[in-house]
Amino acid sequence: MKDCCKDAFESEEVKDTVVLLENDAMRPGLLIRLKEKWQTKNIIQVIFILCTFTIGGSICGYLGRKILNLTGLESGALWITLYILLVTILWPACVLLVSVFFGQFKFFRRYVKKIGNRMIGRKVN
Repeated sequence: MKDCCKDAFESEEVKDTVVLLENDAMRPGLLIRLKEKWQTKNIIQVIFILCTFTIGGSICGYLGRKILNLTGLESGALWITLYILLVTILWPACVLLVSVFFGQFKFFRRYVKKIGNRMIGRKVN
């Protein structure tokens, strides 16, 4: 290797970057970290939970738009405000309903309860 290139690769900045990359390579993958955080039995359960979040959230957004279209409101600040409120109310029901089909109702019942307690200001363990 040429001397000019050797100096560039021996700089402290490059060494720090290499150490960061090595540390990232040693970290467990996203699904494994979620498995540990959510205390699930296996990665398949994590995938089912992610599918439940995805499908439940999509259904919630779809229902929110359909319900607001029935009111006859045009898009605007009031529509957006009502949409956010409606989706906030519908989301737990949609996710709990979808969780039944994926066999994750027990997990989502605890999850929705935890979120609800946080929203009303109760201490969550």
